[in-house]
Amino acid sequence: MAGHSHSANIKHRKNAVDAKRAKIFSKLARHIISAARQGGADPEMNLKLKYAVEKARAANMPKDNIERAIKRGTGDKDGDDFEELVYEGYAAGGVALLVACLTDNRNRTAPEVKYTFDHCSGNMGATGSVAFLFDFRSVFVVEVGGRSEDELMEIALEAGAEDLVAEDELATIYAEAAAFLSVKEALEAKGLEMASAETGYVPKNTITVESKDDAKKILKLIETLEESEDVQNVYANYDMPDEWIDELSS
Repeated sequence: MAGHSHSANIKHRKNAVDAKRAKIFSKLARHIISAARQGGADPEMNLKLKYAVEKARAANMPKDNIERAIKRGTGDKDGDDFEELVYEGYAAGGVALLVACLTDNRNRTAPEVKYTFDHCSGNMGATGSVAFLFDFRSVFVVEVGGRSEDELMEIALEAGAEDLVAEDELATIYAEAAAFLSVKEALEAKGLEMASAETGYVPKNTITVESKDDAKKILKLIETLEESEDVQNVYANYDMPDEWIDELSS
């Protein structure tokens, strides 16, 4: 889930992480397998694999799981080939969604995503219908660790990032997608603890959700989409109170 507040969503994820850990690791493993199958087992020679491994590490995926996924990706040449797809649509209240998938069967995934939109008060759109509302960027959610917003901003800018939003004990740092690895290494070198590190779609502007009923429908649609093994991430441009997210996602 990625709406107006990455740190609020990360906080919610951390509260529910134990129940969802197996599913999260399964999706991360699929990403690693796909990357290794396309470009080989050496992350230094395979940038897509390096990104996938870094994302898995940021989610605290065990080293053994990562290594097994790499071996599976390079060892079974007759295995299923995964395809990256992005579906677009709208949720209640005109909120735009991008659904990033990694699938071995688009004939299964597309109808499943459409069914979810149709049955959760949404509308699946054509390619390009909402993509223009998002930018593809690097997104790092870090522990504040007692630092002031000015201190964090200075660290972020020195690391090559573009922007920072601080909220309570977490801060979200944004950078160019191509600068993911260099910025991540620079932030970690400054002692920042990562709650999340990924490249993904960030909304250029947000839609204010006017009613709790619409908020419930939006979060239900996103949650149902994320339950699919084929769905890697769901990005949205909603803006709603954090207490609604906490209440309706509990």
